[in-house]
Amino acid sequence: MTQKIPAIDISSTFGGPSPARDQADREIMAAATDTGFMTVTGLPDDMLSPDIRKRMLSIFDLPQDSKQRLYRHNFDPSRPNVYRGWFPLQPGLTTYKEGIDLGPDIAHGAGRVEPGDPLTEATPLPKEHELPGWHDAAIDYYRNMEATGRALMQSVARGLQLEETIFDDAFSRGISTLRLLHYPVRPPESFLGATEPTHVMHNGQEYYMLARGHVDSGFVTLLAQDGVQGLQAQVADGSWLTVPPVEGTLAVNFGKLLARWTGGRIRATLHRVIGNNRQRYSVPFFYEPSVDTVIAPLPIAGSDPFEPVSYGDHLWEATTKFVEQKNIAHLRLPRGIVRMTG
Repeated sequence: MTQKIPAIDISSTFGGPSPARDQADREIMAAATDTGFMTVTGLPDDMLSPDIRKRMLSIFDLPQDSKQRLYRHNFDPSRPNVYRGWFPLQPGLTTYKEGIDLGPDIAHGAGRVEPGDPLTEATPLPKEHELPGWHDAAIDYYRNMEATGRALMQSVARGLQLEETIFDDAFSRGISTLRLLHYPVRPPESFLGATEPTHVMHNGQEYYMLARGHVDSGFVTLLAQDGVQGLQAQVADGSWLTVPPVEGTLAVNFGKLLARWTGGRIRATLHRVIGNNRQRYSVPFFYEPSVDTVIAPLPIAGSDPFEPVSYGDHLWEATTKFVEQKNIAHLRLPRGIVRMTG
């Protein structure tokens, strides 16, 4: 039987106990422990409407000088922000994309900015007159994604036979990232200088790479696609499954730190993005806890012990290996274990 990415209605997970929620919990746990990927429907407030997505992605229509005001330090040394902000296209790499990373201050205000730590720095944003309505759309979307991440983490907790709110405190002042991405059609010159493979074969056809195979470093990724295929997940037999870009759905996958936190019960799945002469947009939301959350063994029978780690320290070590974050590792010192949560 051909394996497929599970499709799950999660509407019941936003409410109280019910047979429908029990069924959704079983389906979510089955997907989380098997493929590590699923697509979900049943989200509140029509948050995945094409109009909302179009409004958020209008940021890519800004003139170049407006985009440059949003650049991060790596691409404009005069800019103070090093973690949040814009990253432009970078030819000569396996990965070929441009985009912007938005932090919790976009939805919750300056009270979520902690000077002195790049992980909690302010997000550079376009001016309201440049993109009327963009800020409101991004705020609503961010908050709705937080609610979805919370519902999914509570479902995972129930599936692990843990108290359903065990993760809530850790994520209450999280540093989740809303990322807006554009993968343009790759011109031939974008491959020049690449030191890693830039093309792959899939089902007898050659595709170029837009994002090489990787496992997300954190917890839960909620991805809105634009109807253009390209995202693929690797399943247990080594083959690659296309994650359907169905309108009104989110693609959901889990990260390696959640896999560790849950004693290996949750699967972090290798995934990639391939292209074939069509531009592609996507909107991933990385649901993340607070900087000082301590990831320590949970009371799960049979799970292996591990050394507790500060989330911020883990994230900084992982994220500074990405191409858009290279050469900035020295800009944040490890904070160590500050407080116990979760």
